[in-house]
Amino acid sequence: MIPAELRRELGLEPGETLIARVEDRRLVLERGGEILARLRSELRDAKRPGTSAVDELLAERRREARREAAELERA
Repeated sequence: MIPAELRRELGLEPGETLIARVEDRRLVLERGGEILARLRSELRDAKRPGTSAVDELLAERRREARREAAELERA
């Protein structure tokens, strides 16, 4: 239970669901929507301009398939 004063300060509604995690030995509570927004932002920032996540995934899978085929040839 979060004290009413802290709920008001954080803009939390009674009964609102928060997700708990440990970060640097601290307890962090976040709303699900805030987590989703943060993750989307991190993924957007990680993506190289002009690239497609699907194209990157396909290229990675092709590299892996070539590596596996080379291993089979050596065996």
